Amino acid sequence: MSVIPFDQRDGVIWFDGKLVPWKDAKIHVLTHGLHYGSCVFEGERAYDGVIYKGTEHSQRFHKSAEIMDFTIPWSVAELDAAKELCLKENGLKDAYIRPVAWRGSEMMAVSGINNTIHTAIAVWEWPSMFDMAQKLKGVRLDVATYRRPDPACAPVHAKAAGLYMICSLSKHKAERAGYADAMMLDWEGHVAECTGANIFFIKDGVIHTPLADRFLNGLTRQSVIDLCRQRGFEVVERRIRPEELEGFSECFITGSAAEVTLVSEIGPYSFLTGNMGKVIMEDYSDAVRPKSKAA
Repeated sequence: MSVIPFDQRDGVIWFDGKLVPWKDAKIHVLTHGLHYGSCVFEGERAYDGVIYKGTEHSQRFHKSAEIMDFTIPWSVAELDAAKELCLKENGLKDAYIRPVAWRGSEMMAVSGINNTIHTAIAVWEWPSMFDMAQKLKGVRLDVATYRRPDPACAPVHAKAAGLYMICSLSKHKAERAGYADAMMLDWEGHVAECTGANIFFIKDGVIHTPLADRFLNGLTRQSVIDLCRQRGFEVVERRIRPEELEGFSECFITGSAAEVTLVSEIGPYSFLTGNMGKVIMEDYSDAVRPKSKAA
């Protein structure tokens, strides 16, 4: 199946406060965000025309920029309205939403402190990172060579473009080896996350997930933890050593793109695609969709 390149699609993109034709939403090659990674972004989904946790995403967008030492020139409310406008003008109800903010081109050097901050929002159809058959069968993960950095060495709590360099490299290597994605360890060798999703394990009815103090605490991760606890499932956030994977019965990953997806294999370790994981997948699917107003 051929895929239309992202710079050649139809529709409109919100760019610095106004809608522009999709193909005209361009930046200069000498842009600080491209050369030095001074760029933050979000990944969100709309279901039946409603953006799931849209305001929380806009708040995190602002926080990421703050961590990266710049200020997004649009309020949370203005960003929320712009996302709604993009959905409406592109005629989409079920869509992926990508806000992005970056330093512009006034200065091309390590310091870009006075560069203009630009902001754009694009929306497009993307049903899920994995189709339902893959989610239920369980995806296969490699173990990445690269590790998530020490918080003393990188702004790990920002959703910043530069932090995804090793994610792309790890995912490329995994895909070439026949895997869907890769699980990454932290710099001390504990289980951290996947290249674009958080990870959970199940053992004896208890859910275990790495502490999110060394990588991005995903909003989907937070939602799933809340849903599990509402159902009465025990959730333990802790350091997990890779050798512990042998003792877990189930595994799943979470993220705006992946939603909730079961895992059947991580390197030498295999997992059941059991009922508990499927219940969590169903609970999340129900939670993200607007409730009917009918009595």
